Amino acid sequence: MLKGVTMDMPVAGCPGAAAIKGTPTLKEKTCPQCGGIIELFSTDIQIPCSCGFIAYNDIQSCVRWCAYARRCVGDEAYENMMNLSNKKVEYNKENDHE
Repeated sequence: MLKGVTMDMPVAGCPGAAAIKGTPTLKEKTCPQCGGIIELFSTDIQIPCSCGFIAYNDIQSCVRWCAYARRCVGDEAYENMMNLSNKKVEYNKENDHE
């Protein structure tokens, strides 16, 4: 364990929490299906492109491994993010994506 880090460490120190809970930031992604621009806010979990392709917010992935995720984002958001993350993992497996 890192010196000074405890299991009861407050979530406010999480570097990813600001992206999920703070002032939203905008990121543009290029749709791999049609080449169009998809505008994705940091608070979005997923956004459909105009062609129907679903783009996922990569910053949300910390929810999959962080021990404090549920406490950080709340029960409802945690469940939504985990469900979507699991769907993304299954989609990638079925379509041979890494």
